[in-house]
Amino acid sequence: MSWPTKKLGDICHIYGGDAAPQDKTLFKGGSVPFIRMQDLGRYHITTELRETADKLTTGAIQKLGLRIWRPGVILIPRSGSVYMNHRAILGTNAVVVSHIAILFDFSEEILPHYLFYYLTTVDMGRYGTKTTGIDSISFSQLGRIKISFPSLKIQKQIVEHLDKIAEAQKLNDELIQKADELFQSLLHKELNPVGKKWGTEKLGEYLIRFDRGISWSHKNEGGTIAVLRIPNIKEGEIDINDLKYINTENENGKLEKDDIVMVASNGNPDLVGRSALVTEKENGMRFASFLIRLRLDDMKLLPQYAHSFLLTPFFKQELRQKIATTSGIYNLKKEHIEKIKIPIPPPKTQKQIVAKLSAAQEYKKQLLEQRIKLKELFDSVLHKSMRNE
Repeated sequence: MSWPTKKLGDICHIYGGDAAPQDKTLFKGGSVPFIRMQDLGRYHITTELRETADKLTTGAIQKLGLRIWRPGVILIPRSGSVYMNHRAILGTNAVVVSHIAILFDFSEEILPHYLFYYLTTVDMGRYGTKTTGIDSISFSQLGRIKISFPSLKIQKQIVEHLDKIAEAQKLNDELIQKADELFQSLLHKELNPVGKKWGTEKLGEYLIRFDRGISWSHKNEGGTIAVLRIPNIKEGEIDINDLKYINTENENGKLEKDDIVMVASNGNPDLVGRSALVTEKENGMRFASFLIRLRLDDMKLLPQYAHSFLLTPFFKQELRQKIATTSGIYNLKKEHIEKIKIPIPPPKTQKQIVAKLSAAQEYKKQLLEQRIKLKELFDSVLHKSMRNE
């Protein structure tokens, strides 16, 4: 059984926001959010606004004649391919920028929350135009979009089902954040040498290999050997979702389990020193030239413990003071690493610290896997519901 359809303009009013105030002093001490496109969360993850939105004073709003929108209106960006498929239901009083369309005054035959979920399945780029290379959609084009909707009873059931999954996503994301905080707390507590009877040594005393990665030409691309590059090195872990593959017959840059791979050159100093520990999964891969590989004497210093130290603020602060820049590029050299002082607890203590940190990382890994499953579930239920399946 097919559902009835109506044009979006026939089931709600569509209005535009206000021009952004140019006077930045109007945002000082404000309390009413001024919502720009970048303040909207990605549609299938959250309906909430980012807390970083600028805030206007009520006096400034009155002076400029801006309109305050109430909770419950639907916000849809009207330009820019990055933002056009973002959506939000306003949860607080706010002023909205002119590049966002505001949907309000909804027909009694449709639930606003159902309409919000339905619109998340609509690709606005299909209905808009491209002007000077920028995707955009006009108010009249928005108004002509056809909306399919069942009875209010079924709409309510769909909304309740999706809301439950969205709430589970939100709770899971909060747990991921807490897992991050737990890991950072453990790093500080377990590796801070203050009050502990540990000695300190230069990292170079345990370093048995320090080398740069490999370079290759376009003719060598498309092979079977995976190469790690800067985007693959996240803080504390390796992301193998976007690997480069090459042909090579030599062993240069071949990684082994428990090697430490680190970003050595970049225009962003915060990226230099970012590192990850090679696991069995990456064993045999190569690493690219803007990375370095550290191999430690594991009979004297556990690589897992040493890598945990490389994630601490103590290491980051000391490294930031040492790295040099040439023409805007920050470079990490061997002597920088060799001179870094690392606290050395007894081997038994090193193992205990690694076990605690590994448990926290494993917990976060499980939560990240759960995030993927919840997203897949949400997307599946969303699209099946809107297709009357």
